[in-house]
Amino acid sequence: MGEFVRVEVEDGIATIRLDRPKMNALNAQMQRELIDAARQVTQDEAVGAVVLYGGERVFAAGADIKEMAPMSYAEMSAGHSRLLQDFAKALAAIPKPVIAAITGYALGGGLEVALTADFRVAGEGAKVGQPEIQLGIIPGAGGTQRLARLVGPSKAKDLIFSGRHVAADEALAMGLVDRVVADDAVYTAAREWASTFVGGPAIALRAAKQAIDRGLEADLDTGLEIERTQFAALFATEDQAIGMKSFMEEGPGKATFTGR
Repeated sequence: MGEFVRVEVEDGIATIRLDRPKMNALNAQMQRELIDAARQVTQDEAVGAVVLYGGERVFAAGADIKEMAPMSYAEMSAGHSRLLQDFAKALAAIPKPVIAAITGYALGGGLEVALTADFRVAGEGAKVGQPEIQLGIIPGAGGTQRLARLVGPSKAKDLIFSGRHVAADEALAMGLVDRVVADDAVYTAAREWASTFVGGPAIALRAAKQAIDRGLEADLDTGLEIERTQFAALFATEDQAIGMKSFMEEGPGKATFTGR
């Protein structure tokens, strides 16, 4: 457990909790702690799904500008820009379903944290955006890439070029978030969604996530080959044998998987 990031596991769901008052500004220490948290939930076999959560008031208002402002090009190029990429990559690489529970603001680096998740649940009063352009910079923790892949290049350019804040209903309409719920129901809704993956075929879920994510980075033929090899590999697992036997004997949706 870090000073600003902690991991709480209950009923097979790990919550990675951002907790740096008042706005969860993502300083370098917090970014390193997020890498540690990603590693922890990846390795914990008791964890079937993950929720990223910043608390009841705010998800994360962005990177720590006071920390970055005095940095030189050499300092940023050699060190901090790599850390920005590394912590987001670590979250995106968690081989389990990940849901971001967005309350209040998810701006700049905060939105980039949410973009590493597989799904995003937002409160009705949430505001999201990439306002880095207003500081004379661009997103540096994956925003230009993950946002464009999620909502398309035109919408991504609109948000990044303008730096504007987007309300929850517009974010839902453009596919930036997947569900909008009452502000006080965000964490509960994210946990309920996460619970649907707990006890599922963990290896198949991991294979599906890797096939989709890696396939999006490649041409179609390469993506299909990634899918083919992942598909074939699942026939070496207990869960495949259990799932198909259960289907033939009891019908769909009744298998009890082992995660092996």
